Amino acid sequence: MSTFQSAPDGVAPLVPVSAHLERILATVEPLRTVEVVRLADAAGRTLATGVDALVDLPSFDNSAMDGYAVRRADVAAAADDAPVVLDVVADLPAGSAEEVTLGPGQAARIMTGAPVPAGADAVVPVERTDAGTARVAIHAAPRPGHHIRLRGEDLRTGDRVLTAGMELDARRVAAAAAAGLAELPVVAAPRVAVVATGSELVEPGAPLARGRIHDSNSLLLAALVAEAGCVVSEALRLPDEPQELRDWLESRSPCDAVVFSGGVSVGAYDVVRHVLGELGTVDFPRVAMQPGKPQAFGVLTDGTPVFGLPGNPVSVAVSFEAFVRPALLRLAGRADVRRPTWQVPAEAGWRSPSGRRQYMPIALVADGRGTPTVRPASAGGAGSHLVGGLALADGFAIIPEDVDDVAAGDVVEVAVTR
Repeated sequence: MSTFQSAPDGVAPLVPVSAHLERILATVEPLRTVEVVRLADAAGRTLATGVDALVDLPSFDNSAMDGYAVRRADVAAAADDAPVVLDVVADLPAGSAEEVTLGPGQAARIMTGAPVPAGADAVVPVERTDAGTARVAIHAAPRPGHHIRLRGEDLRTGDRVLTAGMELDARRVAAAAAAGLAELPVVAAPRVAVVATGSELVEPGAPLARGRIHDSNSLLLAALVAEAGCVVSEALRLPDEPQELRDWLESRSPCDAVVFSGGVSVGAYDVVRHVLGELGTVDFPRVAMQPGKPQAFGVLTDGTPVFGLPGNPVSVAVSFEAFVRPALLRLAGRADVRRPTWQVPAEAGWRSPSGRRQYMPIALVADGRGTPTVRPASAGGAGSHLVGGLALADGFAIIPEDVDDVAAGDVVEVAVTR
């Protein structure tokens, strides 16, 4: 085992979470590579440029109900006790291309989505008729335009459908399809290398010798990278050997970002701090947060952004959520890189460290009325090593630096991560 000296922690002040994130986002720039993908492959990608409707939506006047297309003048006096009887001159299912014009005293049976015939200015639901097929009795006078979806009332040709920087979820892909688009321009998915460091790490499932632990960090980071819509270019573990890390940095596959776990603090074998510190382009701040105080961020010699996270699994998850995920979304061209948060009452109280922003893994709990509350996911609270409790977490409660205690009933800010 190679040994090397570490720098003492010293008296450097803690860096606020917001300041560390601002520096990261000021350094990371969106990728410039744009791909055109089929709608079927677009979900989860980031739209590169705004797109406009190619057709009116709806593209023709159509019925909003199963019923009868009528001329209002014919049925203005219709009522339950005085129905108006009309001749049924057409039967129009959805998709019908039949061109029909209604004359006086005529109606067309029509299904939802079918084109409204010329001359009709309202649709009477079948429930307000006797459902006749040759002749129909109308029992209610419709309002003008009743149950007719007008051409272009949702979108007109040329209207903006989706804006650049949007995540393409199911609803946005559906809107693009309805607007006549078959493909969308998206930002290339960032390629991210994931490296778990530590000579104590062994393959999950392998026998554990004294002092060894199973590597969960490389799997955790790879899954979080994928959840952020990125591609894992490599996922590996390295021992605390400086030369092995240097060799990997020289031979690594092309990527758009590198994320390390472990080795960023001030221990005698903190390999990431030792090797990346030689570059002069990576900083190792102490961030005012719990868990996750030791952090690293900078760029490699080729300009690739590099993140160094603490080695304990809860610290990895918290640090990824606070810093890496927003940066990867920025790389992917996302307009909004911050996760939405909600105000939720705490079911039980807990302590929070003074002067540090706490990220408490929490479980959502529904009370008897269906109102959500939160409680710590693990009895150990925000302990950085409690990976078992992390499995029970629905997200994080974010407790400000000036709060020392959370009491039952206090409203806390919550980011739901699943």
